[in-house]
Amino acid sequence: MVTSSPWIEASRPKTLSAAVAPVLVGTAAASAFSAWRFVGALVVALAVQIGVNYANDYFDGARGVDTEARVGPRRAVASGLVSPARMRSAMLLAFGVAALAGIALSAVAGWWLVVVGFACFLAALGYSGGSRPYASSGLGEAFVFVFFGLVATAGSAYVQDERFSWLAVVVAVPVGMLAVAILVANNLRDIETDASAGKRTLAVRLGDAGTRRFFVSLVLGPFVCVPVTAAVAGSLWPLIALLALVLAPAPARAAWSGVKGRALIPVLAGAARLQISFGLLLAAGLLLA
Repeated sequence: MVTSSPWIEASRPKTLSAAVAPVLVGTAAASAFSAWRFVGALVVALAVQIGVNYANDYFDGARGVDTEARVGPRRAVASGLVSPARMRSAMLLAFGVAALAGIALSAVAGWWLVVVGFACFLAALGYSGGSRPYASSGLGEAFVFVFFGLVATAGSAYVQDERFSWLAVVVAVPVGMLAVAILVANNLRDIETDASAGKRTLAVRLGDAGTRRFFVSLVLGPFVCVPVTAAVAGSLWPLIALLALVLAPAPARAAWSGVKGRALIPVLAGAARLQISFGLLLAAGLLLA
């Protein structure tokens, strides 16, 4: 069933776990807790994620990358549901919300965070915008790992403790890997249409078989990191994140099976469910530790 609101569709709800999981895990990795700082970090992460999704919809629609041959969920601009100007305004509004929440956090946790936030916005706009969008050059996965893995997770811990910790960096790695898995599932589905539109994503560069292997490694790799997390935390409680392993076979098997087109849509949903479940369990284990 198609969602009634094109704005909700364009925000791509299935991908928002990539914003929620790092904040949950990063906050749990901190030694202190402030409810309003947690909410502020969550607002920043969600607003940036939605802003990136709106930007992708806007820039790809304006460039003609999204066509009728696309097999994924419809795009608001390309389908004519939303004008480019309105989507651009919505993108800027989302980034504006993130900026306001980020400034509030910077005021108490350190003004240097404004620099980090500015870098996030530049990276978000460069993802699919500008004369040479790096998502079309095979660098989108690096952006997701750095900003929705390392920065979002370690940053969420920092705004609580106002200091860096090795534990926050260690837990950021599996969270980032699962965020990348969501993007890879999306790009695997769109290999043919992206290639025909001249969009050289990493999936296009790796090819169909290589991308499927990469996806499976991203789905299973985080579980290798769990014992390391337990060792750094000095507790066995983080090992409960291994329970999320029961959700890994379904998307991994579907991707490995060679299905194409719309049959790959559940793979993305499965990767998102895996990430949020892994994040919740790992956060619980860190709190118990």
